[in-house]
Amino acid sequence: MITPPKLRNDCFALPPGVDWVPLDQALERLADRVEPVVAVSEQGIADVVGRVLAEQVSAARANPPAANSAVDGYGFAGPAPVGPVQMPVIEGRAAAGAPFDGVVPRGCAIRVLTGAILPEGVDTVILQEDVNREGNAIAFNGPLKAGANTRLAGEDVTTGTPLFQTGRRLQPQDIALLAATGISSVRVFDRLRVGVLSTGDEIVPAGSIAPDNMPAGAIYDSNRPMLLALLSELGFEPVDLGHAADSRAALRERLEGAIGKADAILTSGGVSTGDEDHVSALLTEEGRIDTWRIAVKPGRPLALGLWQGVPVFGLPGNPVAALVCTLIFGRPALGRMAGENWKAPVGFTVPAAFSKNKKPGRREFLRARMNDEGAVEVFGSEGSGRISGLSWADGLVEIGDAAQTIRPGDMVRYIPYASFR
Repeated sequence: MITPPKLRNDCFALPPGVDWVPLDQALERLADRVEPVVAVSEQGIADVVGRVLAEQVSAARANPPAANSAVDGYGFAGPAPVGPVQMPVIEGRAAAGAPFDGVVPRGCAIRVLTGAILPEGVDTVILQEDVNREGNAIAFNGPLKAGANTRLAGEDVTTGTPLFQTGRRLQPQDIALLAATGISSVRVFDRLRVGVLSTGDEIVPAGSIAPDNMPAGAIYDSNRPMLLALLSELGFEPVDLGHAADSRAALRERLEGAIGKADAILTSGGVSTGDEDHVSALLTEEGRIDTWRIAVKPGRPLALGLWQGVPVFGLPGNPVAALVCTLIFGRPALGRMAGENWKAPVGFTVPAAFSKNKKPGRREFLRARMNDEGAVEVFGSEGSGRISGLSWADGLVEIGDAAQTIRPGDMVRYIPYASFR
């Protein structure tokens, strides 16, 4: 009779003799191995939000291009002394888009409106609410320093100032700066096309079978729609590669069909060393694979391979692990392949609203969210199949490799989901 092994209380315990890769080392290796794989094109700024710059952009025009008024009021040559001040007001006015074509004599004022170019002879503006006007004269109380309520030419950006470096993913606010400084088009990398493929005989596409008719042991495919949506949100072009059953032939057919359609591929499931782990087996036999056993929870197995030159990221099949691995490993690597600078998520140190005793040897990511008191809570279960926890959370708590005892009030690192965008 075969003696069964003792049941481990922790299925994530690190087995002896395995070359586990620490998370930081794994990320460093990954950063060294990936580079941009997409073409470059010139695009108008109306079409480049979310795209990655392929070359540095510098201002073609200063912002503001000329000294102008920051308020509605009266302009003159400052400063104004302490105490009551009275000035004559000359004919005319300066408005945004309608500058005054003349010179304002010293000791005189002119009506100016917000955004107006300062006329010659004007360097200071008194706010209209601080002025009494009677006929062609104004009175106000000083002092008022020279340059008050004005904007200097180029005080924001001067002509030729570098605005953005190569590798920046452009945001809506960046478009405003480009437009204001005379930039109408930029050179950007094409969007990275990322294919998503689910594997497994138990997987059924969502919506294809009514719940009452689902075969025994079948589950709906949650990874593929989740990852496709995530890729779109992150600025990549998602490509749905469908589902492959647990056979080398089915998997090979799907991977072959991705050639020319995807610049990179994410697969979920089949990346360990079991009998039905066909992703790692097929890449080993017909492609190229480097299976990393990373000291991280959730998601320790991560397969990095090539299929006819296309990078393949083999993700774990459990939804929580698939999402965490995509955020931690896939997001920066895919971003770099898209021409972006390597992007590490920004975390914040906040008080814990939970308790935890953590064993040494691996990095852990817990589904978490901020509460109304500014502390971070964690989901009640750490199970990788508890998809509801992903929706419950608004980020992750990262716990370092060493053993830790965390109590309420202790400071922990919290990474919002938004930090990965």
